[in-house]
Amino acid sequence: MKCVIQRVKHASVTVQDRKIAGIDSGVLTLLGIEKGDTELELKKMIQKIVELRIFEDEHGKMNRSLIDVAGAHMIISQFTLAADCTSGRRPSFTTAEVPEAARALYDKALQVSEGFGVRTCGGAFGADMKVELLNDGPVTFILDSKLI
Repeated sequence: MKCVIQRVKHASVTVQDRKIAGIDSGVLTLLGIEKGDTELELKKMIQKIVELRIFEDEHGKMNRSLIDVAGAHMIISQFTLAADCTSGRRPSFTTAEVPEAARALYDKALQVSEGFGVRTCGGAFGADMKVELLNDGPVTFILDSKLI
């Protein structure tokens, strides 16, 4: 499982010219689910994201978490994070989880984040989405479940 997380001033997702979700200050997570990813790994990943101290304290140090600042969390399914670009010029998606299993883990990610008391919203799994954000900092991190 791979995630790109961005601290944002605001973010929104639009499907077919209709805004379906939006947040103010918080974290936008792009979530890539790979074959073999488990619910336990997902729970650890979401906990890492909501507890990661990436928001500034009164001294300007990154010392507060999403939970600490009562920020919002937008999670967008992003299967292209599972791409293998090591060979040739066309990405291979053979390591991406099949849609049915990926959707189940994605839905669980939304529930787990909410379970930490974080206002959470998501996109439309498998849809052509337009994601807009104002990156705050910019502050962007890449997380891999194999490394946490």
